[in-house]
Amino acid sequence: MPIKEDDKYQVNENKVWFKKWWPESVPHNTTFEEKTINELFDEQVKKYGNLNAIWFLDTWVSYIELQDYVKSFATALHQLGVRKGDVVAIHLPNCIQYVVSYFAIIRLGAIASGINPTYKPLEILHQLEIIKPKVLIALDALYKDYINPIIEKTKVKRLIYTNVADLAHGLGAKRGLGKALGKIPKGKVKYAGAHKFMDLIDTRSEVPSIKIDAKKDAATYIMTGGTTGVPKATVLTHFNIVSNVKQVALWLGGEKPNLGNIGILPLYHSFAHTAVMNTTIGIGGWMMLFPRPPTQEELCQHIQDLPCPEGLVYAGPEVLFQRLAEFKDIKKYPKVMGKLKLCVSGAGPLHRPVYDAFVKNTGGNLVEGYGLTEASPVISAGNLYGESPIGCIGLPIPGTEWGIWPTEDFNQGPICLGNPDETSYGEEHTGEICAHGPQIMLKYLDKPDETADTIKEYDGKLWLLTGDIGFMKEDGTIVIRDRKKQLIKVKGYSVYPKEVEELLMKHPEISEAAVAGLPHAETGEIVKAWIALAPGSSLTPEQIIGWAQNNMTHYKRPGLVELIPEVPKDLIGKVQRRFLQTNDPIWKQKYGENT
Repeated sequence: MPIKEDDKYQVNENKVWFKKWWPESVPHNTTFEEKTINELFDEQVKKYGNLNAIWFLDTWVSYIELQDYVKSFATALHQLGVRKGDVVAIHLPNCIQYVVSYFAIIRLGAIASGINPTYKPLEILHQLEIIKPKVLIALDALYKDYINPIIEKTKVKRLIYTNVADLAHGLGAKRGLGKALGKIPKGKVKYAGAHKFMDLIDTRSEVPSIKIDAKKDAATYIMTGGTTGVPKATVLTHFNIVSNVKQVALWLGGEKPNLGNIGILPLYHSFAHTAVMNTTIGIGGWMMLFPRPPTQEELCQHIQDLPCPEGLVYAGPEVLFQRLAEFKDIKKYPKVMGKLKLCVSGAGPLHRPVYDAFVKNTGGNLVEGYGLTEASPVISAGNLYGESPIGCIGLPIPGTEWGIWPTEDFNQGPICLGNPDETSYGEEHTGEICAHGPQIMLKYLDKPDETADTIKEYDGKLWLLTGDIGFMKEDGTIVIRDRKKQLIKVKGYSVYPKEVEELLMKHPEISEAAVAGLPHAETGEIVKAWIALAPGSSLTPEQIIGWAQNNMTHYKRPGLVELIPEVPKDLIGKVQRRFLQTNDPIWKQKYGENT
């Protein structure tokens, strides 16, 4: 029997994850309205109009001021020819203009797509070829080196440019002086017919009425490697995003006016797009934005000085919390203690030593969360208001279900769905983690086959195949073993890189480790480890291999070890195993230079 529309996202109250760790103040289920992001934003402006929505470069922007900016800029975009379904790309760091641009674009029924401001020109061109934007909003300081070399090769019809400090009126005279002295980066934009953002923001507000289908119409395209590692655009609808905002807001304890949200993560990325920008609006709080990652001194000074009566949300990869955990001068900022009340580590595992040191050094609270771009992106998190398990990815947020499926064949049916009468819990029942909920993407842009491989139907529900391998414990929490595509096969044995990395990092002289498989004539693949040593260590690769022989089973232990100064990571802290793997001489000899 087909599932009724109203029941699609109602989770069975008997699921085992509700029994032990579930926060008392968070409902098991909720309803999800077919609401646009514009409607959500306008509702919050009505409630919190005079409260602050953004802090950036000594500048406060209230909800009503933000709405005025958005309506004026949306009107200007419409006058420039932007219509429903058009794509507008945003090549900006975190700043007020990014937020204004995003909400103005989607108010017109157009589609916003952020671009990594650190991308090189060919990487930018690749994204623009995929999303095909009509308009590009760019930073003046980045235009010459990053946009100018490729813009003529794109289908961009309009260029809008801005300086990072353009709306930072709180700087006062320092804004002009900073530009003059080079402290605020600036640059010239030489492009026929280019428009200044600051001219457009003065447009008289006359936003046309646009009919938007929240469930069918895209709000944003966010780039992802997906479960295959091939770059593509994730299509997220208004319904996806608003639903995920509601889920996250409930997990944070509901609407909390004046609650701050630290925005160090880049807003173009799905993590910050939802956990920082849209969730802040959803709870009626304010976001603390930084155009570049601040030093620990800068961050702590701002946390101490800015009004945080409700405390702060801080979401990011483990490395951000590790830096605060290891920051020895934090005692110089006594008012920081206890303000970091709602912290979520994602994009990789949260290790117990980091957790313990962070809590001790900051007096904050930290849990591990899990998500991916295809899920808008939040799927789960630990209990922020009580005891929470360490070493797993927490609990599925309201309206979300998860389960374990056979790694190679979804059609065989689930291994474990978290029902109380099931017996398939534990590591011996490892498989692919799959999730169902209102936050699951509509599709990959122009990739029907990849979409069909990633979203599959079971029992009347659509399930997202995450590409992550793990198992469910009897309490309903899930432990990730690794990415399906990163499995290493040694003599037929499955080796999970993350497990080997964690084992290696138990050596007191190993600071970081990255592990991947390389081709090998006799065993199929050989495990290689790239190791960053702790300061003062003189360990050799041979000594590490010897230690591994005494501490790991034969097929898991690295056969090759290379010492490197630092393990490479992307902007949100994910270890770049693929980069190390494909640049290794053994890999290149086998597969060539262009893999």
